[in-house]
Amino acid sequence: MSDQDFQILKELPTRLEQSQCVSHKHEIIICGGAGERACYSYHITKNEYKFICEYPKIVKLDGHCVVKLVDNNKDSNQITLLSFGSIYGGKYKHTSVMKYVSVWSNISDKSNELNNYNQWIPFTDNHNHPIIIETYKCEFEGARAVIGGSNNHLLFITYKHNNISVFDLNTFQFITDIHLPINYNYISYHCFVSTSENGQGQEMMKANEEKNRQNYQMLLFCFNAGLSIEYYEDNNTFQFQKLPVCDDIVPFISYGYICINDVILFFGGRGDSVSKSVHKYSIRENKWTTFKNALPSPLYDCVAILSEEDNYIHIIGGRNGNGKIVSTHMKTNVRVWDHSQLVMICLFICFDEPNLY
Repeated sequence: MSDQDFQILKELPTRLEQSQCVSHKHEIIICGGAGERACYSYHITKNEYKFICEYPKIVKLDGHCVVKLVDNNKDSNQITLLSFGSIYGGKYKHTSVMKYVSVWSNISDKSNELNNYNQWIPFTDNHNHPIIIETYKCEFEGARAVIGGSNNHLLFITYKHNNISVFDLNTFQFITDIHLPINYNYISYHCFVSTSENGQGQEMMKANEEKNRQNYQMLLFCFNAGLSIEYYEDNNTFQFQKLPVCDDIVPFISYGYICINDVILFFGGRGDSVSKSVHKYSIRENKWTTFKNALPSPLYDCVAILSEEDNYIHIIGGRNGNGKIVSTHMKTNVRVWDHSQLVMICLFICFDEPNLY
């Protein structure tokens, strides 16, 4: 691998670390970062940014979480984002939602049609009472979260004290909070993904749909800890299986990561030094691969996000090897790191080719 595998895009409007990003059609929505309340939309084809809004002044961000809620109405014109976090031992707790309509569309210029849109407002229950997502330990700095469950109504959170919590977005209540079987002091700025958010997970879930509709699978990696996590919704229990972690990535956290089809890709990371390597974990093969010196330069506290439109992974912000916050935005093609994508494309072309005989 070489620097040429990464294309440098237009610089971010501001320097960003520990940002949270969500992909939506031809946009990547950038939701603040550590000490940065501004939110932007990046237009993939235009290679341009537009300001969306800022978090309220009372919100202080440092290792926060942002997830995209699943809208059963499937209204393609808008999405709903949920943001939460707490820092300094549980201080500065916030839980906010944003109903987002593209700032690049015509409707975004009609303010009367955008009441409470494109701004962070308090998360409330069905009676308009504010809801704060917090646990009794409330250490959500560097936490990770995914959406799942039979109706995509469950929020799974893994956080500092080696815990996993399940929050029901329909009842606005925590269902459970248990300790993870990890022999380490804490997890933070780690990798936590849902296998149902990618192709393989969807195939697995379809294959097992009639067998068991209530199981939900996730993977977690932090330092030398690797876990396969299965949640049984019908009786609110977990099952864990330990996974191997390659020696090359054990010293690092704060990497950018993304789960695509059968693989999880890890970009950079921070330990005693700062990494410029890319690591790959194959879910199906239970196998690790390390690409040495793959990034153009050492990087950590960046975010990796897959574009829904063009199959490119975007690496946004972070800190360089000197600890300086950067405004770098680059992209790389999934096929560079996952050769199975080449096979899939080849098969598609071959089957689509007209019969010449």
